[in-house]
Amino acid sequence: MTDLRHYDVIVSPAITEKSTMASEQNQVVFNVAKKASKPEIKAAVEALFGVKVVAVNTLVRKGKIKRFRGTIGRQSDVKKAIVTLVDGQSIDVATGL
Repeated sequence: MTDLRHYDVIVSPAITEKSTMASEQNQVVFNVAKKASKPEIKAAVEALFGVKVVAVNTLVRKGKIKRFRGTIGRQSDVKKAIVTLVDGQSIDVATGL
């Protein structure tokens, strides 16, 4: 049984050209919660997808300043996790959970 907290850790898969290239090196990219730690991310991916994780690298993409109807606003920061899987295992992020 999966713990419901795991769904709070992983927000969504990051589907970009760069993340598609990383999938060739057994890596998957996820948008994760801002306060999620690397051990929490590792536990969530292993529990939700049933795979073995080798390493977790994280980064915070700072939100950009954008104009909307003449007023200046700021997009929120996004934390991403690059999860490296054991050789031979993969996650199909297109299907979803």
